[in-house]
Amino acid sequence: MINYGFIKEVNIPFEKTIEVVTEALKKEKFGVLTKIDVKEKLKEKLGIDFKKYVILGACNPSNAHKAILTEENIGLMLPCNVIVYEKESGTAISIIKPTVAMGMIDNEKLKQIAMNVEAQLKKVFDSIE
Repeated sequence: MINYGFIKEVNIPFEKTIEVVTEALKKEKFGVLTKIDVKEKLKEKLGIDFKKYVILGACNPSNAHKAILTEENIGLMLPCNVIVYEKESGTAISIIKPTVAMGMIDNEKLKQIAMNVEAQLKKVFDSIE
C-alpha cells in the first residue's frame, strides 16, 4: 500500500473506468485539464509496448485559485494527478493525497487547503466501486 495516494482495483473495463472516474471528479467540482496516455506516448517516442496507463490531471478551480493566492509557486504541484491503469486482475485507480504532496511546503494556510482537497478526492475515490 502506498502512503502518498489512495489506490484500489475495480472490476470495470479500463475505458469505462476513465469515464467513471471523470464523472466522479465532476461531482466534486473537479475538471480534467490533461489526459496523458502513457501507453501511446511510450509507443510513439520509444517504440515500447506498454499496458494501458492514463494520467488524468484533475483540478478544482476554486481550490486551485485559493492555493495560488496562498502560495504563488504552488503551480509546480498542480494539478492533482489521478491514474488509471491495467492490472492482470482488472483496472487500478490511484489518486494523489494532496496533504502528502504539499507536505514539503511550510505554509499552514496551504495545508488546510490541501486537507480540503484531499477530503474531496477521497469522496471521489470512495464513490468508485
